[in-house]
Amino acid sequence: MNLFFPVANAQDTAQSQQPSLTYNLILFGGMFFLFWLILWRPQSKRAKEHQELVSSISKGDEVMTSGGLLGKVTKVQDDYIAIEVSNGVELKVQKSSVAAALPKGTINQI
Repeated sequence: MNLFFPVANAQDTAQSQQPSLTYNLILFGGMFFLFWLILWRPQSKRAKEHQELVSSISKGDEVMTSGGLLGKVTKVQDDYIAIEVSNGVELKVQKSSVAAALPKGTINQI
């Protein structure tokens, strides 16, 4: 019966229940590294790319907002841009709501 259910001595059981400090540090360090590698690093890359996109917006660019609006930029201010979505129709949106800059002539093809 000892083959399937190993019997431990009381002294061995007390020692095996307390993992070493080094093991705990390696375990938590590895978990932190994986968390950083999987979540923080890609998110910070995306945020940096979006910030570069927002700062490079200029008059005449064609953009798509995160809400799905397509338009041509007519005015650029510090935090807001004006987008012409149709002839004579301009909407003011925040710069941070721009999801993508489109190639020139994309709106005319749609």
